[in-house]
Amino acid sequence: MKKPQFIALSAGVIICTILYFFVPRTNKKEGSNDNKSIENQAINSQSLLESAKTALSANQKITLLSIENQLTRSKSIADSLLAYKNLSQFWADSVHRIEPYLYYTYSAALLENSEKSLTFAAQQLIDNLLTPDAPPALQTWMAGNAKVLLEKALVINPNNDSAKINLGACYLFGNISDNPMQGILKVKEVADKNPHNAYAQLILALGGKKSGQYAKAIERFLAVLKEQPNHIEAMVNLAECYELSDQKKLAIEWYTKVKQIVSIPEAKQALDQRIKELKK
Repeated sequence: MKKPQFIALSAGVIICTILYFFVPRTNKKEGSNDNKSIENQAINSQSLLESAKTALSANQKITLLSIENQLTRSKSIADSLLAYKNLSQFWADSVHRIEPYLYYTYSAALLENSEKSLTFAAQQLIDNLLTPDAPPALQTWMAGNAKVLLEKALVINPNNDSAKINLGACYLFGNISDNPMQGILKVKEVADKNPHNAYAQLILALGGKKSGQYAKAIERFLAVLKEQPNHIEAMVNLAECYELSDQKKLAIEWYTKVKQIVSIPEAKQALDQRIKELKK
């Protein structure tokens, strides 16, 4: 069966899910050198930063150099931490480039080394790791960095269930292990202890969908929706799982439910089109 032709374009999970309906996968920019380099070779933080800098305007390069000099001249942890935060803000607010933002947020968290900062930075990486159609090499980079942060957070607080789930997600979706069961077991440990943990159920559901185990994924997505009835990401993925398993009637039902709660006109229009195609 032909897979639904949509792509997510946003880093945030909820926004990402809504925008999932906007742009066909077949409309990716074929001439993007950044995308080609990410898709065709292993990447590291330095290569991502250098690639991002080449796209800056002259004024942006001057601003960036000024902030980088703050980091070079730092004489204390507080100074370095401020410089890292300024760098992450620059890439997020002035350039709107996600990879350097993630890198400097990661660097600041390592330096601060608090449970809050480590888990926040890791969550930013995981949210982007779960973005549909992220290039595998970039997924590996994000998962590797998130893993470092989460392992440090779990040393501080071994009972942090969200950190355990996200660590499992690194193995499930980050291509950092030949044994995805390693990730499943970490998440399942939390889900078995607390079946009402919607986040654990969601990650297991996404893992099932990724591996083509649609029946298991559907069961997990329904468990998420039992706890959080308007969870858009779960609803969209549930509808897609029904579609991919030739259960068109149920797919239409759930796409219709999504349409009832989204407010973005383009999303409603795309949903209408998808429902119309399924009814043929």
